[in-house]
Order: sequence, then structure tokens, then C-alpha cells
Amino acid sequence: MTSPITDDLAAAAARVAEEAAIAAAKLVGRGDEKAADQAAVDAMRTALNALPMRGRIVIGEGERDEAPMLFIGEEVGQGSGPEIDIALDPLEGTTLTAKAMANALAVIAFAPRGGLLHAPDTYMDKIAIGPGYAQGVIDLDASAAENVAALAKAKGVAPKDIGVCVLDRPRHAEIIASLRQIGARVHLISDGDVAGVINTTKPETGIDLYIGSGGAPEGVLAASALKCVGGQFQGRLVFRNDDERRRAERVGVTDFDRRYDLHDLASMDAIFVATGVTQGALLDGVRVAHGYVQTHTLVMNSATGCVREIRAKRPLR
Repeated sequence: MTSPITDDLAAAAARVAEEAAIAAAKLVGRGDEKAADQAAVDAMRTALNALPMRGRIVIGEGERDEAPMLFIGEEVGQGSGPEIDIALDPLEGTTLTAKAMANALAVIAFAPRGGLLHAPDTYMDKIAIGPGYAQGVIDLDASAAENVAALAKAKGVAPKDIGVCVLDRPRHAEIIASLRQIGARVHLISDGDVAGVINTTKPETGIDLYIGSGGAPEGVLAASALKCVGGQFQGRLVFRNDDERRRAERVGVTDFDRRYDLHDLASMDAIFVATGVTQGALLDGVRVAHGYVQTHTLVMNSATGCVREIRAKRPLR
């Protein structure tokens, strides 16, 4: 059976992310997170519904009673063509966009039906590295310092030459202290842990390792990206209360202590696409000049091994 995960579908996914990014970019610096997110959602939904596929949202804006559009379980596409599961974040970095800060993205991943974990909207402990390392170099259950030491040895450098991305949160104080004690370079980010993970795939970002807790849905998106380039990811769901456990049960999670690897989260071939909304280490933001809008998009396809960066320029509408 021919895989639906083609470069043509990847190009279509890129257009979807571009539309969301352009819509969100109109609200950069306006101080309105909800309006920016809604603009991205509306544009992404319209673009998805134009595609010849039977799409199903498995990672979205929330459950149906929480999100009027792009909710988990929503069907998108023209209703014909391949059956595709979709994970998306129309605007990763709503605060970043509202405050005109770096690294906001429009993000989407496609896989054949059943190919992406239906992750609950809870936290997840995560660790990730880019391609080029033997399996087992990183270990979710080891300390941050132990992981830096192991990665430095595998890379043939000193721990001080390892760059680690961590969300700047009080819950990560112990991790940050451990990293600095071993001498690693710590890159703190205020939001956007999908971008944080993907930065491990590009040496020019200076980030070798991502570690810490963030959203579980974002973990599926990040794993889809790493699958395309041969990176590594491990995660474990974190539950703060019984409501979050019930939320997990509704999407089929029964083992609350399970350690997931990349292929548990993205079990089949996947497409991952990200378009920059604001300027970042990974991608340039949307730019408007002389009647044109310019976008910068990363497109990855694990089925073909193709990784593209697309710079598009189109007339303003």
C-alpha cells in the first residue's frame, strides 16, 4: 500500500502553516494573546479544509467543549483522499507573539491514521537530542548533569561545550543548577518548547540537548520532527491531580508511569512543518515589505528523508 506521507502532502502542509503564521503575524506586538491565537486557528482550519484528505485532529486546541475550532477529534479536509491524523499548534508562543518576542511558530504534523499518540493535555517530562548519536546516550531517569556528561563523551567534547535548552520555570531550578554546576551552557526560553526541541537538530543554534517538563501535546509535535531527522526523545506524563488522570484516561492512557520514546509518540512516518511567526534561532519571522509578505518554513518528511527550508514571497492580500 502506497504511503500517504508524500512530498506533495508535505508541500500542502507547508502552505497550511504559512497561512496560520501570516494571520498571527498581523497581531505581533499587539498585546492580545487570544486574538493572535484565534487568527492562527481560523487561518489554519480554512487551509486544512481545502486539502484533499480525510483529516482528524488528534493534538489540537483542546477538547471539543474547550475549543470551537481545531478541537481534538475534529474532522478536517475535503472528505476524500488519504486518512491523516494531525497534530497542530496554530500558534506556539501566543505570549511571544503578543509581546513581539522571538521564536513564535505555526506548527503542524501529519501521519497516517493511528500514527500519532493521542497525548492528553497534561505536562510531560522530556529529554531530547538531535541526530548522529547511538541509542541510549540520553536517559530520562538520569540527572541533568549525568546526561550532559554522557552527551559530551559521545560528542567528543567537554561538558562546557554542551548547550542545553530549558524552559525558564521555577520547577526547573534544580535542573538549571545542576547544569551550571557541571559547566554546561544553559539556554533559557520563556515559551515554545517545540522550538526548543527542534533546535537540537540544527548545530548553528548551539543547542545540543533539551530537558525539562512542558506540554505533552507539544511532545508529540517535537517527536514528529525528530523522527524525520533521526533524533532521540524520551518522555513521561506528569499528573498534578485526578482531573488530569481522567483526561488521560479519556484518550486511552492506562499506564500513568510509562516512559515513551520517540516511536511511541510518532509510530508511523510523519511530516513536520513549522513556519516562523516572529524572528527566532530556528526560523525567520513573517516579514511584510513593499506590498509582499515573506515566510520562512521548515518542512521535514520521515518517509522520504527530505528536509527543506522554504522561503516564500507572495503579494499581500
